[in-house]
Order: sequence, then structure tokens, then C-alpha cells
Amino acid sequence: MLWVIQNAKRIISINRHQNMSFLKHVWGDVERQFWASISHGGLTFPGLLTVHQSQRLIRSIVTSMAVVFSYTACRQLSQMFAAIIFFHGSEYILAVGIHGKSNVTLKSLLISKNYLVAMIFSLLEYLIEYILFPGMKEHWWVSNWGLGMLIIGEIIRKMAIITAGRSFTHLIRVHHSEHHQLITNGIYRVVRHPGYCGFFIWSVGTQIMLCNPISTIAFALVVWRFFAQRIPYEEYFLRQFFGSQYEEYARRVPAGVPFIK
Repeated sequence: MLWVIQNAKRIISINRHQNMSFLKHVWGDVERQFWASISHGGLTFPGLLTVHQSQRLIRSIVTSMAVVFSYTACRQLSQMFAAIIFFHGSEYILAVGIHGKSNVTLKSLLISKNYLVAMIFSLLEYLIEYILFPGMKEHWWVSNWGLGMLIIGEIIRKMAIITAGRSFTHLIRVHHSEHHQLITNGIYRVVRHPGYCGFFIWSVGTQIMLCNPISTIAFALVVWRFFAQRIPYEEYFLRQFFGSQYEEYARRVPAGVPFIK
């Protein structure tokens, strides 16, 4: 078994170096062709840059593109985009399956302006740090830890949605309905708000996977603050709907988000 693992690691390492060598070779050919066109055609940026300045500019652009298409960046960014697409797509599909398409809007995709700004900021941080400090992204044990958190968070949230069924909605209920029941079985035996718990773990995990120190802290603080406000508001109505039954449940089972009772 040890021999198999060692050989698997060696093969992965060889493939990584081969991919990097291939990318460098391709970019080298592109660069040589570009310099040839400049030398023979006298290509410049009129009124802005000399030939040598143009060369330095294009070389920096080519270097940046090589970074984007490196093995590490391709793997981490592809994992990030796959996680985002799966998370939001599955949220919408489950909502349609549980409540019916006529009762579901695009809000079930859970994509807001603030969410888009946060994700764009995290990608910008990733690219800037990769260009300036590429070694930061090579801590694979950190990245794999984040990937594991992402998967665990996804599983917890989807278990919460499936277990709650029609009692689960993306918007807080302010009026009681006949389909709304207090769910205390399954994963709800462990935490009161497994959907929030799962999203918290998932969101922070995406940034640990990218080895983004700034976004990791920012996501943890912003998401925690959001749930610190949302959970008491939601539980106010749950206490109205279910009275002492929910009071007893809340005393016995933790919320599932750190430092929130």
C-alpha cells in the first residue's frame, strides 16, 4: 500500500512538472513570434510606447497569463468555480423539487449583489497574491483542508434541506402555514440551524481552499455577522409558532454557528 501511495505521488509530481513545462514552452513560442513580428514589421504603440517599452509590457502580460494557466491556479480555480456552480444550482433544483417550480423564484439561487462583490474580491485577491507571492498558493495541505471543509459544509446544508422538506425555505417565514413543522429529527438533532452551519463552513472553506488569508477572515466575519442577526430574528417567529416546544428544543440543541446560542 505504501509503495502505491509513493508511486501515485511521484506520478502526480511528474504530471505537474510536465504541465508547467508544456505551458512555458507554449508561452515561449508565442513570445518569440510576437518579438519577430515587432522586429520585421516595426510594430509599436504610436504616441505611447517605444518598441522596448512595448516588449516589456507584453512580456508582463504574457507572464501574468502564464500564472493564470499554471497547474496550481487551474486546479484551485476550477475547484472554486465547480463548487459555486454546484452549490447554487443544487439549491435551486432542490427548491423546485420540494416546493414546485411555480412557487420558486430565482432568489433560490442565493446570488445577491453583496455575494457577487465578495466573490469577485476573493478572486482578485487570489490573482494578485499568485502574481506577487506564488508560493502562498502552493500549501496543498491548506488548500485540501479547505476543499474538505467545502464538501462537509455542502453535505450538511443539503442534508438540512432534504430533512426539513417543505418546512425549509430560503426566506424567513413570518406567518405560520400548515406545511411548516418544527423539525427535530435527523441532522436537526445535532444543530438547530444546519443549513446556516453548512453555509458557514462552505463559504469559509472556499477561501481556505484558495489559500486566501484576507478573504478567509473577511468571509468568516461577514457571514458570522449575517447569521448573528438572522438567527435571533428567525427564532423570534419560531417561538411565536411553536411556543414552549421550540423553547425546550433551543435549550437542548446548539445553533450550529460559532458563538451564537
